[in-house]
Amino acid sequence: MRIFISGIAGFLGSHLAEHFLADGHEVVGCDTLIGGELINVPPDAEFYQYDICRRNSMVKITKGCDVIFHAAATAYEGLSVFSPHLIVENIVTGSASLFSAAIANGVKRIIFCSSMARYGTNEVPFKEEYIPQPQDPYGIAKLAGEQILRNLCDIHNVEYVIAVPHNIIGPRQKYDDPYRNVASIMINLMLQGRQPIIYGDGSQMRCFSFVEDDIYCLKEMVFRENVLGEVINIGPDEDFITINQLAETIAGLLNFDLKPIYMPGRPQEVKLATCSADKARRLLGYSTKTSLKDGLQQMIDFIIDQKPRRFRYHLDLEIINEKTPKTWVNRMF
Repeated sequence: MRIFISGIAGFLGSHLAEHFLADGHEVVGCDTLIGGELINVPPDAEFYQYDICRRNSMVKITKGCDVIFHAAATAYEGLSVFSPHLIVENIVTGSASLFSAAIANGVKRIIFCSSMARYGTNEVPFKEEYIPQPQDPYGIAKLAGEQILRNLCDIHNVEYVIAVPHNIIGPRQKYDDPYRNVASIMINLMLQGRQPIIYGDGSQMRCFSFVEDDIYCLKEMVFRENVLGEVINIGPDEDFITINQLAETIAGLLNFDLKPIYMPGRPQEVKLATCSADKARRLLGYSTKTSLKDGLQQMIDFIIDQKPRRFRYHLDLEIINEKTPKTWVNRMF
């Protein structure tokens, strides 16, 4: 098959590309490199540094593709409250552009990586049948992308699947980004001998999913018929821990003397967020292979190998007021 991956230089996209190439498929993809790195792109993949918002470019590079994997996103949930134009344009306009081009080119199946942010303040664990209640522009944009995909695919008879990966961790995750990836940020700081910064009181709870466990499910979505038209959570529902416990676990692995710096909570942050994996188990045979500790250790090893980095404030804050986190305004990471 010829498989197209948007966001191929990113964390998830590059891992997907590696796996599909290893399985003997052709892989083509694009990335703006806003959140990805060129070194992540497998050498055997056909790569274009294109913006998915540019439909003519998408028409050009999706020709002849059998499957579209839409993994590209400005995946900045907390930042979306303060830079909504950047986040929403990339997710909504970018998705509509790519879907339009793919359907015009006769693609057979589209797999859209949505986000746990779609669920918002629902009861945990989040189940696919819940009515979405997104709490920020990022979640709202992801839900809009889902609705655009359903509408277009139903009209034009194109197969689709909506995957909901959540809190993915693992080697190759961007760790010098101050706006996202809490585990990577903490590891990068601690390896520099610096204390992690925690928003609020640290009692927010999350599950973290190791990238290789997610890849299995995402690959299966390309070939199975029982997933068509479905929304499927991807990732574990074990190890539901607080952000404080996450910091303690990382500190324990690094033998680091932990004394976190606490800052005011971020607006619209959902306190309890984890997804049920029951549907993935039933439809895809999902099981968690990598424990949280093992996944974090692999991240630590990767960052040590790559060397800790200074944080780069590479995205503009569109709205700066008394609610904007001082960590970003004053560049505290």
